[in-house]
Amino acid sequence: MDEVVSGPLAGTEESGAYRVFDRAEWAALRSSTPLPLTDADVKALRGVADQVSLAEVADVHLPLSRLLNLHVTAARSLAAVQDTFLGRPARVPPYVIAVAGSVAVGKSTFARLLRAVLARWPDHPRVQLVTTDGFLLPTKMLEARGLMRRKGFPESYDLRRMIAFLRAVKAGEAEARAPVYSHLSYDIVPGESEVVSQPDILIFEGLNVLQTAGTSVLASDFFDFSVYVDAAEEDIESWYVQRFLVLQRTAFQDPRSYFHHYKDLSEEEAKVVARGIWRDINLPNLVENIQPTRPRAHLVLTKGPDHAVREVALRQM
Repeated sequence: MDEVVSGPLAGTEESGAYRVFDRAEWAALRSSTPLPLTDADVKALRGVADQVSLAEVADVHLPLSRLLNLHVTAARSLAAVQDTFLGRPARVPPYVIAVAGSVAVGKSTFARLLRAVLARWPDHPRVQLVTTDGFLLPTKMLEARGLMRRKGFPESYDLRRMIAFLRAVKAGEAEARAPVYSHLSYDIVPGESEVVSQPDILIFEGLNVLQTAGTSVLASDFFDFSVYVDAAEEDIESWYVQRFLVLQRTAFQDPRSYFHHYKDLSEEEAKVVARGIWRDINLPNLVENIQPTRPRAHLVLTKGPDHAVREVALRQM
């Protein structure tokens, strides 16, 4: 098995910390894990402009689900050992998985598919997914602080609230509440919350999940496993522009959309706007704040220009 790092980790300090698999090698680790989804399931779960196939689920998600199933079992055994030592009733804390990566890299679709696959395992059928979008500061607050063009950067999140939520989840509280974010209004929905009720597994997905700045307690302190979805910058930019064009023809046409003012742009004008947003906001955030967290992930998935995962790097224990 080839362990030479050939992707984005090549030549970096963290390269020796990972065992690298090409797609075929990783797919073989699925062993006899059954494929629980259909083409229709995958189509329903993939995001705007994402090109994810059932074959990708079989080759990438199923081996990972098998690995995570083994991790969950081991984590439960370890928790039981500590409960025995402390002389307290056994409890099963939720297993928390983080999914990180750039805007438009496909991490949301990846997280939704991972949730669907993990929930088919009889050992942990209760799997919930929460995104960090809900922990963005409300638009009024961002505007007051001059941060609207820094949305998605570390300073645009309510990190204390995020940490409090993760602490409640990991402590096994009956309910942990996360704010709800609307991509239509581009803002937090007042008075609404997503309730997490002692799941077997929580998937926590977002740009900033592996970042280390802002509070003395880090979000990653509550994670049992983390995944970074990676790709070349030029490919992510292309996917971002494609997604913007699709949204410009669909969601932006809704008068309630925050981006409704883009509805009548020509295709070329829309491309110019999208590339400008990428260059001025998303690329700097990727380079300054998101990419540097990649070495903290337990697993790095590297995509090619066709959006398909080509390489998997697993941190060596």
